[in-house]
Amino acid sequence: MERKVKVAAVSYLNTKPLLYGFRDHRVMRSMELTMDYPSKIARQLIDGEVDIALVPVAIIPKMKEHHIISDFCIGADGPVASVCLFSEVPLHEIKRIFLDYQSRTSVALLKVLVQHYWKLDVEFVETTGGYEDQIKGADAGLVIGDRALEQRHKSPIIYDLAETWIRFTSMPFVFAAWISNKPLPVEFLQDFNDANAIGLNNIPAVVAENPYAGYDLITYYTKNISYPLTPAKRQGLQRFLSYLNGQQ
Repeated sequence: MERKVKVAAVSYLNTKPLLYGFRDHRVMRSMELTMDYPSKIARQLIDGEVDIALVPVAIIPKMKEHHIISDFCIGADGPVASVCLFSEVPLHEIKRIFLDYQSRTSVALLKVLVQHYWKLDVEFVETTGGYEDQIKGADAGLVIGDRALEQRHKSPIIYDLAETWIRFTSMPFVFAAWISNKPLPVEFLQDFNDANAIGLNNIPAVVAENPYAGYDLITYYTKNISYPLTPAKRQGLQRFLSYLNGQQ
């Protein structure tokens, strides 16, 4: 029997539509699915511990070989709601920014915007979690994922990073994509893609399975997150990678 394809993903609310269709799908006969937070999954993919992962796109330059293997991603072509800089003061009064420890792409995007668009002189502070209560005065914080949806109720000023990127570049943004570190059989990839699509065609069922009081998930899944990996999103991704590679 062939070895199963090892697949890793994040169990954030924003991934639930992509993962919904895997359960009863035939693709599960040939894959193993594990869950963790983005930067850990990224490390597993780089180190070859898994074959495919839904990873922050900022890791692409660190990979010896990479293949974007699905027609779907975690992207945005407007405000994304769950990747934001939270503050009590306007941008140019911010002195320090606490960085979210869970995602490389969001941190990299923030740094691109701080340097090239907002042109701020701020100090970045690495964290290992539990920094949200320090977002006050001239100290702002980058918060992502489900915790960002909660932080929206606490911080008076919110800078949405996807919305800001679109203002800066006129291109949509891709936060995470399904990436493999090796070529995989075409039949498997077709099944994998097909499984991804099921949840996106059944958003009300996904929402019903994930009750959440902090934010309207129908809005989140249909207006904030944009899942199709379109040609425009691929262009936006290339632009972002060119900033990471220092080509801009």
